[in-house]
Amino acid sequence: MRFGFYLPVRGPLASHEGVVKTAQRGEKLGFSSGTIADHIVFPTAVNSKYPYAANGIHPSHGDALEQLSLMAYVAGKTERLRLITSVMVMPHRNPVLSAKMIATIDVLSQGRVTLGVGVGWMREEFLALGAADFDRRGAVTDEYIEIWKKLWTGGPVAHDGAFYKFGPVRCEPLPAQRPHPPIWIGGHTDAALRRAARHGDGWHPIGADPEPLELPAYRERLDTLKRLTEAAGRDFSKLTLSFVGRLQLTQDALPTNDRKPFAGSPAQVADDVAAYAQHGVSEMIFDFRTPDVAQTLDNMERFARDVMPLA
Repeated sequence: MRFGFYLPVRGPLASHEGVVKTAQRGEKLGFSSGTIADHIVFPTAVNSKYPYAANGIHPSHGDALEQLSLMAYVAGKTERLRLITSVMVMPHRNPVLSAKMIATIDVLSQGRVTLGVGVGWMREEFLALGAADFDRRGAVTDEYIEIWKKLWTGGPVAHDGAFYKFGPVRCEPLPAQRPHPPIWIGGHTDAALRRAARHGDGWHPIGADPEPLELPAYRERLDTLKRLTEAAGRDFSKLTLSFVGRLQLTQDALPTNDRKPFAGSPAQVADDVAAYAQHGVSEMIFDFRTPDVAQTLDNMERFARDVMPLA
């Protein structure tokens, strides 16, 4: 099992010291990846509901570092750490420019980029960015993935789609990873599963309130993904399965009744990791961040010391 952690993107931790110390300590502790969330602006009035919080409210207020800039910076401060967008909101960025930026980071990091991608949830942010039609963001995302893959095969290439047209053009250098950096599809809706089946190199769901994706629900979604992948003529066994869990590490074991996955003692958390591994999950990602750098590093060190050897 590989383990990942969230890099700082907002709040007091998203400073030079917080970013560098978190990234470098995570690499030293044996974590495989650092993940980077994505928001560009937060309009002052937001009616859209955040899907990964029970109250529907995102904790940020517009203070987020830009995702690809942060990825490039962390790549330069680390040597082995894999860098995962978790997730990139595809319609927010020009697909040709983002393809060039990603390829550049992949070349200079010597092939350490993984692209977790999604369609986004905040209509107001789309409007502020002048992004593609929010109500057609799924189709836009599919086409932008197609554009990435075209540009990363070498040129010259052209594209004549419903949302974007260009060409013939060259967009080089190509990414270090061939045929391209892995693309993991975020989300667990039916549409996300169809996208993963058609376009993804991996599936990257988040288990959080109000849908924590406990094992019965996870198995059901996984079975659906397998059927869809096979129907698309693709090999399900080639997909990477990652999972973002909500960690609550305690000193003592918690009662089994009503215990949430990844909550409890190191042994209980390790058992949960093993249970998801039995269903093909090969990378588990947890969030250790607090506003304080020292506390964040302590959380990561405790997990590495007490849970990793058991998993």
